[in-house]
Amino acid sequence: MADPAVPAADEGISSLLDTDLYKLTMQCAVLNFFPDVRVEYSFTNRTPHMRLTRRAFRWLHAQITALGTLAVTDAELAWLAKTCPYLGPEYLHYLQHLRLHPAEQVTLAFTATGADTGDATPGDLDLRVHGNWAATILYEIPLLALTSEAYFKFVDTEWSHTSQTALAKAKGIALIRAGCLFSEFGTRRRRDRRTHELVMAGLVAAQREADAHNHNHNSKPAPPDATNTNTNTNTDTDTATAWPGKFTGTSNVHMAMRFGVAPVGTVAHEWFMAIAALTDDYARANERALEYWTRTFGRGVLAIALTDTFGTPAFLRAFARPAPKNTEAAAGEAESKTEGNGDGESEAEPKQPTYAQIFTGVRQDSGDPLEFIKLMQHFYASQGITSPKTIVFSDSLNVDKCILYKRACAATAQLAPAFGIGTFFTNDFVSASRSSAASASSASSNKEKDVEGGKSAPLNVVIKLSRAGGRQAVKLSDDRGKNTGEDALVARIKGEVGYTERTVWEEGDEAHRWDR
Repeated sequence: MADPAVPAADEGISSLLDTDLYKLTMQCAVLNFFPDVRVEYSFTNRTPHMRLTRRAFRWLHAQITALGTLAVTDAELAWLAKTCPYLGPEYLHYLQHLRLHPAEQVTLAFTATGADTGDATPGDLDLRVHGNWAATILYEIPLLALTSEAYFKFVDTEWSHTSQTALAKAKGIALIRAGCLFSEFGTRRRRDRRTHELVMAGLVAAQREADAHNHNHNSKPAPPDATNTNTNTNTDTDTATAWPGKFTGTSNVHMAMRFGVAPVGTVAHEWFMAIAALTDDYARANERALEYWTRTFGRGVLAIALTDTFGTPAFLRAFARPAPKNTEAAAGEAESKTEGNGDGESEAEPKQPTYAQIFTGVRQDSGDPLEFIKLMQHFYASQGITSPKTIVFSDSLNVDKCILYKRACAATAQLAPAFGIGTFFTNDFVSASRSSAASASSASSNKEKDVEGGKSAPLNVVIKLSRAGGRQAVKLSDDRGKNTGEDALVARIKGEVGYTERTVWEEGDEAHRWDR
């Protein structure tokens, strides 16, 4: 059964902060520069063979309606003010009074695949969000989490919460012993809120055990390439060395507050996509997005850059540009710059440091991670940057992949790997009809469940910005399977940014990414 130390949770979403930190940071930046922009978001099921039933849809509809009752509490505001001072009092005042209005802002429809009208009839989900950007930006994460919960509450029900805390703890210890710095990124595809809580309890327990181990043995850290992933924490095989890794926090703001860990995250593709659509100038969109971000929060704050919205090569050209000296945000200023053909672009003073210099590092979220490491090594060298830089890997990770990418980064002392692990933590289940031993053995990879009928596969669902300021929004990515937008517009933008199609990464099949 589930870990009794974690109180049972109600279904659905109970806090407006049950979302990823980068939704709050982007909302703050939107209010600074784009307070009156209207947007639209669209839902895509990348696993179309996995459909909701009519009963699941009705539950989902009720849960979305209930989002309108949520408000940030005084305790949450006080915690945010102390923990996330970069958000500032003006933003927190806005958040205090924010209410969602799903009846006006969310469009939801169910199309049955057959003529049957019963509760068990499967169908396709049409889910859209529309309205003021700042007022609707918080919908994405809870809507995705609720859709996943609906599927596993009513469609795939052959699973159990049993051992989720122990499994998460085993994964956490394996990562810590291997020297990995990692955080939990699993809100959007979690099986349900209860699972998320159990996983967080397990990861916190793993860090506590690591702290106790390191304190008791007071020994020098293991070599940087330590790769012992034995998850049997009762053995004495590694007592001679400290465990050099660390569980650094969670992207989920509510879970960070509840479990006493750091909230982590910076920015999402949405920020770049919207600015590109508003200006209709994709060649300079990356640079503008970096400028507005830096002017909102300052140099070196929330400074992990997402590279792949229009392909990493295009981003790196902007990353090598000088950063603006003035970091004070002016509300509404960006909107005046977006009018016409973008002739009002701000000019950075000469000899200012580049964005690559002032940003702590980058996040890798699509394409081949090993090729990305080589690309960033070459880029930093070409820029004469020798200071340490972080690469946060966040695409379809498990323990084995984290260790592989950590080893690859070890080829140079400059690149410090970190890992944002999502679905592998919060939606890693074996069908209840399988032996429980299969679940217990899956701490280091998904291979143990690669048997017919063994894995209870997660949904792969996304909600992406589809329009901003009346124009279509596009995402190219480093993986064709993650691209969005109409073909003609995508073709035009590829030419503008110099995007080159790449050989499809062998793990880039979005429809079957998590069922292998």
